[in-house]
Amino acid sequence: MHNKVYEVSYDKVRETIIALKENEDFSLLLDITATDYLNYPDHTGERFAVVYILRDSTFKNEIIVKTMVDDSTLTLPTMSDIYYAADWGEREVFDQYGIIFEGHPNLKRILNHHQFKGHPLRKDYEITDRHICTHTEDLMDEMTPLLKEKGLEEDEVMLLNVGPSHPASHGTIRNLLAMEGETIASAVTEIGYLHRGFEKACETHTYNQIIPYTDRLNYCSAILNNIGFCKTVEEMLEVEIPDRAKFIRVIIGELSRIMDHAVCNAANCVDLGGLTNFWYIFNPRDEAYEVLSKLTGARLTNSYTRVGGLSYDLYDGFEEEVESVLKSTEKSIDDALSLIARNKIFLDRTQDVGVIKQDFAISAGITGPNLRSTGIAQDMRKDKPYYYYDSFDFDVVVGSHGDIYDRMMLRFEEMIQSIRIIRQAIKNMPGGAIITEDRAISLPPKDQVYGSIEGMMNQFKLVFEGVKVPKGEYYSATEAANGELGFYVVSDGSGTPHKVKCRPPCFYALGAYSKIIENTMLADAVITMASMNFIAGEFDR
Repeated sequence: MHNKVYEVSYDKVRETIIALKENEDFSLLLDITATDYLNYPDHTGERFAVVYILRDSTFKNEIIVKTMVDDSTLTLPTMSDIYYAADWGEREVFDQYGIIFEGHPNLKRILNHHQFKGHPLRKDYEITDRHICTHTEDLMDEMTPLLKEKGLEEDEVMLLNVGPSHPASHGTIRNLLAMEGETIASAVTEIGYLHRGFEKACETHTYNQIIPYTDRLNYCSAILNNIGFCKTVEEMLEVEIPDRAKFIRVIIGELSRIMDHAVCNAANCVDLGGLTNFWYIFNPRDEAYEVLSKLTGARLTNSYTRVGGLSYDLYDGFEEEVESVLKSTEKSIDDALSLIARNKIFLDRTQDVGVIKQDFAISAGITGPNLRSTGIAQDMRKDKPYYYYDSFDFDVVVGSHGDIYDRMMLRFEEMIQSIRIIRQAIKNMPGGAIITEDRAISLPPKDQVYGSIEGMMNQFKLVFEGVKVPKGEYYSATEAANGELGFYVVSDGSGTPHKVKCRPPCFYALGAYSKIIENTMLADAVITMASMNFIAGEFDR
């Protein structure tokens, strides 16, 4: 399979992006990344390429704009004035590869700390180098211009750090707020430095060895990351996984979506001051973990999929235990809504608070529940159906105002829609294999491994050399719990990828957060953050 790719020279890239946005309505910048072609087979010319992944307003079509960067300058024009999402996207490319984006308002590191030396995703970067951060930044290089825009001086506001050492910051996030009384005049967001080096690790592991790393992205719905990565590699291999594997992926994927939405809404209720709701919503989630633990052997990070299918078939009694989880979930939703649906305090704290406007959401690259809450019905399961999603009867849930209330209620309703999908998938579950029988992709049965030299050699080569993916570059995406989860993979034809780039939905949503909370109250910023469901492992990778 192939993406539509525009290859343009670096002096034409800006006008190409503008033309695609204005003339062909590619209004959503999904991601920006770069590739270092050092040691790439048969590559000639410039060493670095920058890639822009765009999606049109129908959400059905994506396009890749690729430009080789002049080795002598490593410079490209910024797109941050065209797409708000390019602000953080370009900062990441600068941080990891050292590409300069001229005209960027504040080109600085974003995933690595300010004392870090070098650019870690370059192929000649020594992976054993260690760079200790001895002091944190004051972030005034970002705050001062924001205050000037509002005609404010530093001594006219109170500067307040919210996080990272605070339970409401949901991970390593630090927000520097300029307060006028209780109102946030300006805000700057810093991700924090939890960076585990997911993309660098991918370059030294085979495709199946990468699957456990995907678990650690959004660990609240780990299997959805497994599925997204494997689907990308399978499309590059042009292999069709068995129908039974597709249905099982749908069931466990939707179960993971329910669990992810449950922890989001439960934590949001705690941040609002309602602990009872937390236990109502959280208990069925724990029951779901028991099911996944029996199925996969692990509770949180499941590593259940394999390139070409799944690692295990369903166990006896799986369907009945899943149905028990679904019934418990339905009751928990009813119980939670009975406490908040008509609660005056809840309505006052959530309605018309933390509003995301449609046009800003699109420009900022926001997808998933946060985008659907604004009234835009974007869902990869409907827009670009996979795994027979077009044959399941379910609704795309949309809000109308894009506030905290819409985001919370939307997630409750999406849990109900996921329950509908799971029940249909269980009812119509096909028999057959759970992994492709192509022995260039899947391990042979153990009786062949132990009983024949061919089987043993087959297993040995697959384990040590990995699945050989055809040479090329490819982007694919799925509808994860927080939005469009994409993987851009560059293969050199071996069993180890030359490059893997994860497009995490949380990263761009967090990039927009500081604008969303401007002119709101401090207490509202806390629940706005909770309602947008930021998962540190996903945006920090």
